[in-house]
Amino acid sequence: MSKKYYFIGIKGTGMGPLAQILHDQGNEVVGSDISQFTYTQAPLEKAGITILPFDAKNIEKYQDYTFVRGNAFEDDQVEVKAALDAGVKMITFPEAVAEQIAQATTIAVAGAHGKTSTTSMLAHVMKNVARTSYLIGDGTGHGVENSEFFVLEADEYRRHFKPYHPDYAILTNIDFDHPDYYKNLEDVFSAFEDFAKGVKKGIVAWGDDPSLQKLSVDVPLYYYGDVSGRDDFLIQDVDKETNGSTFSVSFRGQDLGRFFIPIFGQHNIFNATAVIAVAYLEGLDLDGVREHLKTYPGVKRRFSERKVGAATIIDDYAHHPTEIKATLDAARQEHPDKEIVAVFQPHTFTRVIAYKDEFAKALSKADTVYLTPIFGSAREASGTVSAEDIAKEIPGGATIISEDNLSPLLAHDDAVFVFMGAGDIEKYEFAFEKLLGQIQPDRS
Repeated sequence: MSKKYYFIGIKGTGMGPLAQILHDQGNEVVGSDISQFTYTQAPLEKAGITILPFDAKNIEKYQDYTFVRGNAFEDDQVEVKAALDAGVKMITFPEAVAEQIAQATTIAVAGAHGKTSTTSMLAHVMKNVARTSYLIGDGTGHGVENSEFFVLEADEYRRHFKPYHPDYAILTNIDFDHPDYYKNLEDVFSAFEDFAKGVKKGIVAWGDDPSLQKLSVDVPLYYYGDVSGRDDFLIQDVDKETNGSTFSVSFRGQDLGRFFIPIFGQHNIFNATAVIAVAYLEGLDLDGVREHLKTYPGVKRRFSERKVGAATIIDDYAHHPTEIKATLDAARQEHPDKEIVAVFQPHTFTRVIAYKDEFAKALSKADTVYLTPIFGSAREASGTVSAEDIAKEIPGGATIISEDNLSPLLAHDDAVFVFMGAGDIEKYEFAFEKLLGQIQPDRS
């Protein structure tokens, strides 16, 4: 039986895909948000989902709907306040997700880094081998009626994943991130362990993470990695080429065969092995998994690549030192003979304070480094640190650039430019592409 839902903040990176899933499953879906265009609204509009501007009057008009409240909104937000005053049925985003995952065998992917890429890869494989709905943190969602499986990206920020009780969980790593909320690594670990204790069938965790090694849970815990004698799903015979990576996987001595992924970096080999592990544990056809890993196209804002004239431009969401290192490692694998130029926009002042030295160390993996001013957030519009503080710690230094003056980048001919950040780094990319177009009008 179909239901009616109203999403407050429907353009959110989690809210949008959930709205798509409910719409795909035959429910009536409406939502509201800011009028400014965001990349998440295109699939909603394509699906024919109505998006309204925020207005308290919307609550009265749709009062017989179930209201889904976005995580970003406090009680004083105009529609949230109106809904609370009116006494209509309103649930949080995690509660709405929890309702969905109770209806299928659910695989949730959590981790400080790599969760979006792993969830996207898992969804790509699963949808091709079984009836699968999925919700990914890049704004992608798809619903299938009577799904056998539900693939979910589970966000640890503010412990949003706590209400989820999936059948399986993939845990990619635990790291001290979101210093505006978590106190320290131990605080992050406690959130992950609380989540892990709610998993029903089994957990697949990255073996190289010391925090994940400390988990205490009541379900089977399987580790994946490349350390013989410790990892249950063992990676061996890795062959990294400029078109991707080939590797073998075994489970406790049983050979599961060789696999190929058309993407780069050791972290993606780990991600793929986690996908293989869950498929094996659920008894899915590994030949099908093998075939569909070959066709995995990647994920939005995760190592997205394009050519502009002689320049190769890579766009990536990396905003933590661990992610920066992985992204530069992937760029080096694909382009071993080219200059790697990192263009990084630091994201939030608290993260820079916590990781200034680590940022410098990770960025030093590039041949040349450029930094933009720090991108703040709604919670921290200013701070006591600057991009210059990172630049001082990088061996050989780094150049601070602005959107209005990107000409220093033109000094690098036939280079690979890796733009990284979680803020609005895209505006620097677009400005650079425009600059390249002015000097290379015949670019392909």
